[in-house]
Amino acid sequence: MRLAAGVFVATILLVACGCAGGEEREARAPAATEPTYDFPDPPIVVERPLARSVDDALSGLLPSAAVGILDPVALTAVADSRDARLGWLVSDLLRFYQGGDEERRLVDAFERLTGVDVRRDPFFSEGAWRTVTDHLIAWELPAPPGYREHKAQLYTALEPGWKPFFVDADSEIDWRLVAWGGVLIDDRRLGDPNPCARGCIPALDDPALTPAAGGDWYPDERLVFGVDVGGEAVAFPKNIMEVHEMVNVTVGGRRLGIPYCTLCRSAQAYLLDSVPTTVKQPVLRTSGLLSRSNKVMWDLNSRSVLDTFTGRALSGPLQDAGVVLEQVTVVSSTWGEWKRAHPETKIVAEDGGIGRSYDEDPLRGRDDDGPIFPIGDVDPRLPVQIEVVGVIDPEGRPVAFPADRAGAALATGDPVALAGVELFADGGGLRARSSGGDELPAHQAFWFAWSQFHPDTALWTGG
Repeated sequence: MRLAAGVFVATILLVACGCAGGEEREARAPAATEPTYDFPDPPIVVERPLARSVDDALSGLLPSAAVGILDPVALTAVADSRDARLGWLVSDLLRFYQGGDEERRLVDAFERLTGVDVRRDPFFSEGAWRTVTDHLIAWELPAPPGYREHKAQLYTALEPGWKPFFVDADSEIDWRLVAWGGVLIDDRRLGDPNPCARGCIPALDDPALTPAAGGDWYPDERLVFGVDVGGEAVAFPKNIMEVHEMVNVTVGGRRLGIPYCTLCRSAQAYLLDSVPTTVKQPVLRTSGLLSRSNKVMWDLNSRSVLDTFTGRALSGPLQDAGVVLEQVTVVSSTWGEWKRAHPETKIVAEDGGIGRSYDEDPLRGRDDDGPIFPIGDVDPRLPVQIEVVGVIDPEGRPVAFPADRAGAALATGDPVALAGVELFADGGGLRARSSGGDELPAHQAFWFAWSQFHPDTALWTGG
């Protein structure tokens, strides 16, 4: 893949982004029955500075790779170091060099660095990049010295809008886990109704809302994400959320940011007006980056990155201010059940208020058969894509409830409770409260996502 600098970005966009109105459009099609695989033991790593010869090789390898030329001599010099930490940079290169001689050279380099032949992984035929990265995440290998700066050379060549994230040396972003999701940054101003000129996932700002009677266009059996704030209920149809993946909206007099991670089947709602007065109220946007298959969101005003799953600021002025966005419950329900439970609800207008049409199933079942981006090892207590209701208990401990099992138990009158948290029904969905009766913020997500961002989670198993 020898490319002139002027066509590097355009070409990798075509190679890695089969975009259909959303961010993470990776081409990998998971098998209907996933093969099993035990990751080998991690290679031994010695924490030390990189040798001068390796630094020199990286100084030649990365700038040329950023303009479409993978230097085989420099790559060999890096591989000959046998420093497994450099496998993270091989993973980054594989994200942009998939297929052909370049991929083969990079896989060979990874084997030389780590002593592990990833071709034995049953997933390898479906993508070397995912296989290599899954190994690295499962091993939890440390990053090599200067990793953030090295990675920035590749990533900011693709998207200069990511520079503020990389230059913050004090950020808590774990750059090992960050990967390109297939599109570029959404940096449009608040309220811009236009699609992104360069290819991003455009947030929907202040969409038009109609009464429930105006939502007849949306089938009763289709999924909505419902919020009820200050006595005002609003339903966000799944097909619209799959296209925009981010909404900034006022509900019940409160300003909400609602990210939806299609890969995690997780919609969350954050109170944007709860930040300290020392910082400007955030406007949430999708960065085009992922972390363990979860979208990386950022604030348009401060250029800060926030953890989409926890609301904690990881970089920039919001991190400096110690911001952790307050959450409110998002109920996953069918439209028919939600409007019966909330007859005064509103729903996003059929055209979103921006004159756009939305397919009933924009992703065409893309995420139905398992994760399509690297996630490393998984918590074996549940299948990866069982949906759970996730809650943080009053003591700050995460608790998860398999949604279907919990709903079935409640339907027969059985209690669903664990660690001081109990669930109760809301239409076709579930909410949570403490044993003292105070409502606790909750939302649904695939098990792999909840468990990897809350690895110490308690799990309700029924009974």
